[in-house]
Amino acid sequence: MPQVSLSEFVQGICSGEQLASFPTDTVPALAGRPDQAQRIFALKQRDFSKPLILMGATLAALLPYTQGTPAAQAIWQQTAERFWPGALTLVVPASDRVPGAMNPQQTGTIGIRVPNHALARYLLAQTGPLATTSVNRSGQPALQTLAAIEAAFPQLLTLSATAHAEIQSAIGQSALAESSSASGKPSTVAIWQETGWQVVRQGSVYLPPKSSI
Repeated sequence: MPQVSLSEFVQGICSGEQLASFPTDTVPALAGRPDQAQRIFALKQRDFSKPLILMGATLAALLPYTQGTPAAQAIWQQTAERFWPGALTLVVPASDRVPGAMNPQQTGTIGIRVPNHALARYLLAQTGPLATTSVNRSGQPALQTLAAIEAAFPQLLTLSATAHAEIQSAIGQSALAESSSASGKPSTVAIWQETGWQVVRQGSVYLPPKSSI
């Protein structure tokens, strides 16, 4: 599919008719509406044991997809304020708003993240939280460039140069410059437990293996 305008990009995702790719602070994202998660698994040929991440523009946008006690949510808020936007995925109990296809093993959890990338957050503010993963066939390296993504997955929506310029105008050059460029590394993943966080994958953000924040 050719590169599209900003309005076509947002409409294509929000309609549930298309999957898309956009840059983030780790690797480019393969994204779609949460209730279209099964299409992402099929496109990537991804094992159902590997759930998708729900990416949003803010913690407030992601909280309706989670459930926890006020005390637990207070710690989640504290962690988010310290590390978000950033390359840290927090795995917390999921609410019934999360489609089952996001986590086919039905563990009752959902990984959430706010990327440290102004363009990505701008898009997510327009679309709402999206099911995301890296752009690649399962078991192969994540694709890093727009040219590689378009060659391997021509059906994905990508942003045109005009769309990039429109977003840059909306968010400002300084905000875009302050964003983290793609590190090429996956996010750190921490799972919530009653006593705090347990790190199951160390990535760009370092956390102790067990942490209360």
